[in-house]
Amino acid sequence: MLDATEAETRLRDMSVQFGRCNFDGKPVDPQEVDRVRPMLALYGPDAEGIFRKGNLGIIYRAFHTTKESRMESQPHVSPSGAVITWDGRLDNCSELSHELGGKHATDSTDLSIIAAAYEHWGTDCFSRLIGDWALSIWNPTESSLILAKDPIGTRPLYYFIDKEQITWSTILDPLVVFAGTPFTLSEEYVAGWFSFFPDARLTPYVGIRSVPPSSFVVVRPGKHTIKKHWDFDPGMRIRYRADDEYEEHFRTVFAEAVRRRLRSNTPVLAELSGGIDSSSIVCMADAVITGGGAESPRLDTISYYDDSEPNWNERPYFNKVEEKRGRTGCHIDVGKQESYRFDFRTDRFAATPASNCGCTDEAGHRFADCMTSHGNRVMLSGIGGDEVAGGVPTPIPELQDLLGRADLAKLAHQLRLWALDKRRPWFNLVLEAAQGFFPPTLVGVPKHLRPAEWLYPTFVKRHRAALTGYPPRLKLIGPLPSFQENMFTLEGLRRQLTCVPLPSEPCYEKRYPYLDRGLLEFLYAIPREQLVRPGQRRSLTRRALVGIVPSEVLNRRRKAFVVRSPMTAIAMESGRLAEMAQHMVSSSLGMVDASAFCEAVQMARRGKEIHVVALMRTLAIERWLWRLKHNTFVQISASTIDEQSAYP
Repeated sequence: MLDATEAETRLRDMSVQFGRCNFDGKPVDPQEVDRVRPMLALYGPDAEGIFRKGNLGIIYRAFHTTKESRMESQPHVSPSGAVITWDGRLDNCSELSHELGGKHATDSTDLSIIAAAYEHWGTDCFSRLIGDWALSIWNPTESSLILAKDPIGTRPLYYFIDKEQITWSTILDPLVVFAGTPFTLSEEYVAGWFSFFPDARLTPYVGIRSVPPSSFVVVRPGKHTIKKHWDFDPGMRIRYRADDEYEEHFRTVFAEAVRRRLRSNTPVLAELSGGIDSSSIVCMADAVITGGGAESPRLDTISYYDDSEPNWNERPYFNKVEEKRGRTGCHIDVGKQESYRFDFRTDRFAATPASNCGCTDEAGHRFADCMTSHGNRVMLSGIGGDEVAGGVPTPIPELQDLLGRADLAKLAHQLRLWALDKRRPWFNLVLEAAQGFFPPTLVGVPKHLRPAEWLYPTFVKRHRAALTGYPPRLKLIGPLPSFQENMFTLEGLRRQLTCVPLPSEPCYEKRYPYLDRGLLEFLYAIPREQLVRPGQRRSLTRRALVGIVPSEVLNRRRKAFVVRSPMTAIAMESGRLAEMAQHMVSSSLGMVDASAFCEAVQMARRGKEIHVVALMRTLAIERWLWRLKHNTFVQISASTIDEQSAYP
């Protein structure tokens, strides 16, 4: 029986939850749970469900994106008494229904199938769930809490264990604000932000953890374990005789990846930058919708441009896509606004360096207007396309495979081709490939991975791994080196997604077709030479999408990385930044050498080459630390901080 205080709620995508359980058996204080409700309402505006029974209290806030979302209530109590709270999109409903003996109709909601799967297989069901999801399960029989996430980790889920109590939440804020005790700042998390994002298990606060992707956490009184429920198979191989067979297979799995993410009863919005990733998603989505294979009634697009940037003229390319589809999307000119702000005046709490905290520029307002006026609740993103489909035109993973297999004849042949393409001696290519099998301490760290020169040496020494992107070392024995490289790259994407803040103004769900499990399995199982060839980055994508994506987009040169705008902004604000550097919180904490940072700013002002991404990251971290300094939730003070100082 459910508690009388439990309210009706609805299922689904990008919904949020908060729960608390006392393992000592004491009842959960209703007021402790209720005070979280306003925070959750920002992210789940459609409906609310509350479960309170004895030592357990859960709040669920719904955000509807599908017609099925109005057919369920959460938290859900299964026949065995398990309390399940689900946030996600299940892509293999019909297959699971069949495996469960056909007891559930193919039009059953995701939640009913999830509950049946857990009743039937227990935690073994997690490996069978295909889609983007995160869930919590309270098992009263075993007095255990289970927290789980999908293999990519697209949905956030955090938890904090304190003596006889565990608290978990989709968003960090309530875990920090209502803990009743200040947290210690995680230096490793900050170090990760200085480079290529922190470990996916970390949060900025020591003691608060993030559920790792492809894993589930089991918490019992006095015991806390983390287990992996699924991983990519390094032994999986897909080999065809001809290129056209690979191309046909790619079109099939890519269309399915897009179709899955068009599951929405409202029009879907897609980012359209004019690059191959976003353009391929939009064009394939049009093909799926035209063929009647999508639930969404319409696909809208949003594009950003800046005609003042000589190396970032995207408008001609996204216009070609719009011409092909016969529809014009929303266009936002980012060249007419302040794209880069160095404002440290706000003291509003920010849970992470990426938190918006209500600070929205003109482009943000235009984006919000676009979504609300078109009724969009889902947005498709091309993140991951370059990383998983051969966007980096390097032969190194392929050469490492040939070295590992000692296939000297083919190695010699490929070296000749790539040496001509790269205009580099073949010996240098062999040396670069071989270095991947040695530890970074022996061969050194590549220039683009090295920590910023304005970081204190002692800080770098303490967190070198995080500051260099957790550099891998390939193994000669085991999976192919290219597969190992794929896993390293995927781990970097997981870290990046973990840092993406949950949107609330407006609420929407972000979906990533290129990070589809089925598509990734295919791309990881085919020969590397299908993805990248001499003079042909994204070879398979370009070949397979001829006639689907405009040729001008498929054959364009790689998009330039834009640095002019931030460099200009830094130069214009160099005086204020130099003054700000005199009171840097990150410097007082032993992270940033303020003098070296000032020198980097002056070099930017003089037009000298600097690590601009690292400098912008430093400013973002400093702004965040300044906010943390002015609240009582985190122990951020240090003896060297001048409490009377204020940024200009």
